[in-house]
Amino acid sequence: QVQLVESGGGLVQPGGSLRLSCAASGTMISIYTMGWYRQAPGKQREMVATISSAGGTNSAGPVKGRFAISRDNAKNTVYLQMNNLKPEDTAVYYCNAYYSFGMNYWGKGTLVTVSS
Repeated sequence: QVQLVESGGGLVQPGGSLRLSCAASGTMISIYTMGWYRQAPGKQREMVATISSAGGTNSAGPVKGRFAISRDNAKNTVYLQMNNLKPEDTAVYYCNAYYSFGMNYWGKGTLVTVSS
């Protein structure tokens, strides 16, 4: 059974930094495109950043230059480094592992709150 467990969320002041981690079990993430998504209260879930199995990255416009996704296949873990956080980054952040239609997995999420 594939499980993704996010960690590293919390309360941070505007301008601060957090590093989210997503640890996978039950599969090896090396073949997956891994991604971070977020859902703010009252809004739809949106893509934050993705990283392909080859290491290519893609990030959403609002986080470009502030957030960076990375992966450590040996540790079966993907990370999201978030810098210069803004109140509008407040959301539940979800980890995703995608390989094909029948191989698409989600974690339960970790809450990030940016507030003074």
